[in-house]
Amino acid sequence: MKAMILAAGLGTRLKPFTNHHPKALAVVNGKTLLQRNIEYLIEFGVAEIIVNVHHFASQIKEVIEANKGWGAHITISDETQEVLETGGGLKKTAWFFQDSDKPFVLLNVDILTDLDLNALMVSHLANQALVTLAVSNRITSRYFLFDETHNLCGWENVKTDQKIITRTNTRLTRKAFSGLHIISPKIFDFMTQTGKFSMVDVYLELSENHKILGFDQGDCKFLDVGKPESIAMAEAIFI
Repeated sequence: MKAMILAAGLGTRLKPFTNHHPKALAVVNGKTLLQRNIEYLIEFGVAEIIVNVHHFASQIKEVIEANKGWGAHITISDETQEVLETGGGLKKTAWFFQDSDKPFVLLNVDILTDLDLNALMVSHLANQALVTLAVSNRITSRYFLFDETHNLCGWENVKTDQKIITRTNTRLTRKAFSGLHIISPKIFDFMTQTGKFSMVDVYLELSENHKILGFDQGDCKFLDVGKPESIAMAEAIFI
């Protein structure tokens, strides 16, 4: 199984650290977010990983080389000319995943979790989904909307009251996305967007006719390490 770690973002929420470093190299108990996520993937047998880079890209490349990928085979997807966001970044790496029909993992570098990746994959395969998204009941400002069979049906921003419904259903449940995806490589056949775009836009467009499912991550550890104060929180949770 292969994976992509999204590490190209500017990390504006982590300023002032990201004034001089990429967010991927923020340190939690002596290990960078990048190292922790690579080791997390290796724990579940995922050792072929592509990492996209943009902000202070050379620092990420140097750390990976110095540590020999922490035991994984790391490929770099260079976005130094222009950051392509989550969707554009993934589409640029289609060549990396299309040599296999096996699902792959997509993971945001600034999230930490101990979610059982095998359980997520088993659910994905059993349901023959195009995409399976790890979700939870945590409070946030933006939610994916799912029906009673866990099919993605829309998206909502509760701060702006913006709502997009892609499947008509009177009973929709809000779920917070956890930045962890299992994706079939078939998705590249359906991605019509080009350039810079978000995976949220892709999922909403495809959800009307394709099976994009939510997987409730339950009581596993999870933290979005996106702000300076979240580093201290992470150090209390992830030893």
